[in-house]
Amino acid sequence: MFENLFNKDNKVYVVLFALATSLICSVLITAAASGLKDRQQENIDLDRKVNLLRAANLLPAGTKPPKQEIVAMYDARIRDVIVDSQGNVIQKDTKDSMHLYFVRGEDDPEAVAGYILPINTRGLWGKIYGYLAFENDGQTVSGFSVYSHSETPGLGGEIESNWFQNNFKGKKILNSQDKFVSVGIAKGKVENLPKNKRENYVDGISGATLTGKYLSEGIKATLEQYEGVSISFRQKELRAKPPTEAKPAAES
Repeated sequence: MFENLFNKDNKVYVVLFALATSLICSVLITAAASGLKDRQQENIDLDRKVNLLRAANLLPAGTKPPKQEIVAMYDARIRDVIVDSQGNVIQKDTKDSMHLYFVRGEDDPEAVAGYILPINTRGLWGKIYGYLAFENDGQTVSGFSVYSHSETPGLGGEIESNWFQNNFKGKKILNSQDKFVSVGIAKGKVENLPKNKRENYVDGISGATLTGKYLSEGIKATLEQYEGVSISFRQKELRAKPPTEAKPAAES
């Protein structure tokens, strides 16, 4: 009986062999995933720091220094804080709190040279994640980076290209009457727009109108949510040294 069972021509043997192979492979894959989980999380965290530094123009596009250098630069120049809708730094998350990144001054680490907002918006095929950085005047964009998206390569996928992201530098979220208008993506070249609108738009991507539309809408929604922060900077309330000790958060 057992001789027949282990006969390679026996159907039962083939089924048992396939099940055993599948079980062994599953165990190995699970063990590998569990063993690499910490390293994967470490790489995700490192990539987040790289993109924040790029958005703040502290790390040139296309370069990636050693891990130790990235971590040291991040710790020296970026401060992760939690704020309320008015831009006040608070101690812990509440249902209305928001995450924000202060860019520390180069000569004075306690001074705020700018700030960075996380971008999380709809794209054509999935979510678009990135960072939008500002100077400490509360209205001038200093940089933009995209670190995750599902857009079509060569079309909407151009949102991660250097030429597109560099478009954002120097753009304004206030119009010529100092009214909030956000910064949008034009349908074509900015030079085709009226002169009084050009500083509020960046060049669009040919063949990716919907990607530009969704990204524009997402950026505007984020800026509206963080407008209290931008107003605080425009009124110079957060340009100098921010609170070194976070204010206690209101009970939710």
